[in-house]
Amino acid sequence: MHILFLSHYFPPEVNAPASRTYENAKRWVRAGHKVTVLTCHPSHPGGVVYPGFTNSVHAWDEIDGIRVLRVGTYLSANKGFMKRISNYVSFMLSAVAQCWRVRDVDLVVSTSPQFFCGMGGYFVSRLKRCPWVLEIRDLWPESIIAVGAIRNRRVIRALEGVESFLYRKADHIISLTKAFKRHITARGVGEEKVSIVTNGADLERYAPGGRMNAVRRELGLGEDVFLASYIGTHGMAHGLGTVLRAAKRLENVPNIRFLLVGDGAEREKLLREKDEMGLTNVIMLGQQPKERMPDFLAATDACLVLLIKSELFKTVLPSKIFEAMAMGRPIVLGVEGESRELVEEGGCGLCIEPENDAELAEAVLKLARDPGLRRELGERGQDYVARNFDRETLAVRYLGILEGVVEKGAKLLRELARRSL
Repeated sequence: MHILFLSHYFPPEVNAPASRTYENAKRWVRAGHKVTVLTCHPSHPGGVVYPGFTNSVHAWDEIDGIRVLRVGTYLSANKGFMKRISNYVSFMLSAVAQCWRVRDVDLVVSTSPQFFCGMGGYFVSRLKRCPWVLEIRDLWPESIIAVGAIRNRRVIRALEGVESFLYRKADHIISLTKAFKRHITARGVGEEKVSIVTNGADLERYAPGGRMNAVRRELGLGEDVFLASYIGTHGMAHGLGTVLRAAKRLENVPNIRFLLVGDGAEREKLLREKDEMGLTNVIMLGQQPKERMPDFLAATDACLVLLIKSELFKTVLPSKIFEAMAMGRPIVLGVEGESRELVEEGGCGLCIEPENDAELAEAVLKLARDPGLRRELGERGQDYVARNFDRETLAVRYLGILEGVVEKGAKLLRELARRSL
């Protein structure tokens, strides 16, 4: 089977959609299938193409047996609504224009958001005359409404209309959470058309490691320093000002440090706020290479998983939850809904109210003072993720769904041919 997978992001980019697509695709290649990923030249989140790449009309690459077709786009940093939309639309148009370079495709998969990447899959599948699977990693336009990026009701209604159109036209839909599936079926899509394949952890990459490693040495942190880390996008949805306010509450507590690693639309603002607040117990680093993520997690004593308080974010399952569990690190979770249910079921962290800096400070202090609790939460999480969210098992399940879609399409074609005789 030849799978053509459309993803706006792909390694060497290090965000969640890039990682999920890569980790699944490399396992499908190992299983004997051919996978081509149609993506952009890497530029997330700064809007500047990475060294060694150019924003050419098209370029071929290969990563771990995955064929990669990169297409040119309008470049934009991960901020500014209209510029980002222009970036998204340009990828959809380039993907449709360049997909002829990929031959003998059996199935098209596209992942959304961003919204227009999902839509691009529909057009490409029509050109290829093959089935199309739509993966829903987040709900658009709901997610951009939730952070206040769009308020015009006419625009919102138009986007919701496109969202419903895509749900109807997809041959199958992969949902990352139970809540997403409920949302999709509430739009009139039959339950049999929607399968859940959650995020998970690549246990080949993420496993408990030595705490006193190169990252701690580089940061000048000794054995006695308790490190609470947020590693990921610094965006409007994450409410990372909560970390700075919690750090202010604990600034007189010795040997507690907060670490923020990543980039995004809010990073410059957060740097200014850190300086204005005079925080000496907060370390902020820019985006780091994917291969260093396990080292940062190993150096961490507690992983912070945070989003702003919103009904929409009760539906999500951030991938950093699973990676923290795989590394045997306790979680401080500031997300409600399905994420909280998972962390409580796994017994692997402390849950706080989103955007509540007092509760965040209290949770960090509790873990800093109780090494036994940290160890217990970490061990539970490691066991829980291995039993339920191993990326290897999830990739096999995902592949089985794709094979079923292809077989169903082939069966339909055979039936149509039989009737025409």
